[in-house]
Amino acid sequence: MSDHDIEKRSDDGRNEDVSRENSEKEQLNLTTFHEQRAGRLVVSPEEARIEFGEAIASKLKLSKDGTKVLWPQPTDSPHDPQSWSTRRKHLHLFIITLAAIVPDFDSGIGIASIFPLATQFNTTTGVINNMTSNWSIFLLGWGGLFAVMLIRRYGRLPILFWSQIFALGFLIGCTFAPNLKTFTAMRCLNGFFATAPQVTGLYVVTDLFPFHLQARKLNIWTMGFIISPFLSPFAFGFLVARTTWRWAYGIGSIYGAIVCLLIVFFMEETMYDRTVSPIPEPAGQGGLRYRFETLIGITGYKMAKYRISWKDAILSPFNVVWRPHLLIILVFEAMVFGFSIGINTTNAVFLGSPAPLGYGFSQFAIAGGYGTPIVAVLIGELIGRFNNDFIMNITIRRNNGVFEAENRLWACYLAMPLYICGFIVLGASFQKHLSVGALVMGWGISELAVMINTVAVYAYCNDCFPKHQGEISALINLARTLGGFSVAYFQVPWALKHGALQVFGVEAAIVIGLFFLSVPFIQIKGQILRDKYSL
Repeated sequence: MSDHDIEKRSDDGRNEDVSRENSEKEQLNLTTFHEQRAGRLVVSPEEARIEFGEAIASKLKLSKDGTKVLWPQPTDSPHDPQSWSTRRKHLHLFIITLAAIVPDFDSGIGIASIFPLATQFNTTTGVINNMTSNWSIFLLGWGGLFAVMLIRRYGRLPILFWSQIFALGFLIGCTFAPNLKTFTAMRCLNGFFATAPQVTGLYVVTDLFPFHLQARKLNIWTMGFIISPFLSPFAFGFLVARTTWRWAYGIGSIYGAIVCLLIVFFMEETMYDRTVSPIPEPAGQGGLRYRFETLIGITGYKMAKYRISWKDAILSPFNVVWRPHLLIILVFEAMVFGFSIGINTTNAVFLGSPAPLGYGFSQFAIAGGYGTPIVAVLIGELIGRFNNDFIMNITIRRNNGVFEAENRLWACYLAMPLYICGFIVLGASFQKHLSVGALVMGWGISELAVMINTVAVYAYCNDCFPKHQGEISALINLARTLGGFSVAYFQVPWALKHGALQVFGVEAAIVIGLFFLSVPFIQIKGQILRDKYSL
């Protein structure tokens, strides 16, 4: 064979490789590509030209300033939530944030009412905490798992609507409960059903907003359910000091009713089956009948044939939870958030009990104290808004226009020093009876750290499992409630025996130990774990 023939065959081989590569690029489904590359997204248009080729890159839709590729790629349909107007999107974010406040807000009413409830039912504050607060918090986690199974089949809106209707009914039951057994049952059932918005919210944010805006919007939604358990003790502490605890639950029911009305009149279905070809669009029917059928679930029932089976919907959370990079971060977040739940449920006891355990505050002073974490969470929202964008933009530039999910976890390095500082100062304040200023600073810094860390964890897990936002949200919700519901059982007796400084110091040490064991490991090995275990 001549040299000319060899060169000709070599050129033909190269041309076939190039042709095959171009063919593969042409076959890319841009509407679902972000789900296939879990945890790694090409964000820069320049890098997109290199990775996808000019033909594909020219089809990609970009942000308004032209600096970022939109993931997921919005369709040209006006019924695609990614294509909705900014005002319409933010109205939905506002409503789902208000709805996310409901579960922990309802649970927190019991904190404001703990002493009157004990008096009403002739028992102790410990029994009230153990029978009602702790178990309602426990059921908040499990309710999310059941909600996500239904959401995968029937959509976001009907499950959100019915869950809030049931939650409202059971909260009204708490308001008029004649005895402790009835009150306990109503409160636990309220916790189980009310939790749906804390699952639906992550779905709604990712349905509406492209990747580069999701962390910022998650920050707002997360702020809602982190601030919520402090709102009710703060607001109703003053109320309960002057009137019966039933008024606190009554006003909580009014808030729940307002949320239900907002869902009925303004919320729309954000689930868009972009993986189906052609994409079914029941919203194209429009009209009052479509609105009613979508709200109560008839449309979702009709659309279920395009979605995953009941078997897959039920098994999906169990199929996701064992993935190493998720399980590791769930254990870490369970302790971070769990101990803060413990602070919320037991601080009313610490503040209201006489020395040497607590400060001996009046009911008014305890209520005022719960203003501290509210301010802290608002500050955390502001810091997180800019911090998450800063981390995203810096790491995209450093990685040549590509974003890796593990970069979200750099925010944890800011949260952890604050967490140590807050818990130690809070423990020292209770044990040494330091000034109220020290108490405020310790509590506030602790909640600030929790806010920053939780947003980073949600964003990281969402990036790693873009097809399973509901399962991710439900599992994080379950982890934080399992981490926190039992704290009230041991925190006060432990503080009585060994002092609050040891209690909060050990809790902070556990969290920091888990941080060093988990976050650096995930950042180093995360890409390998994603490639091997992501769905």
